[in-house]
Amino acid sequence: MFPGTVTLMGGEDSPGGYVFISWKTDHPPRHVHVYPNRKLIVKWDLDNKKPTKGKASKKLVGLIEELESEGKL
Repeated sequence: MFPGTVTLMGGEDSPGGYVFISWKTDHPPRHVHVYPNRKLIVKWDLDNKKPTKGKASKKLVGLIEELESEGKL
């Protein structure tokens, strides 16, 4: 069961081909899960701008920052 609102972007139109999932009412810190396929590659802390699990390339960090600046995360 998902808590609250889920942000999900995926498919051909998704930035970099990644799937980004965040739950608006999830536990702090605010974070996003990123999947290139079904395997989690990074859980990114949006408040502290660092991974809490996994690793993110500079390109992926740029995509996360872009989505956040657009209010999508």
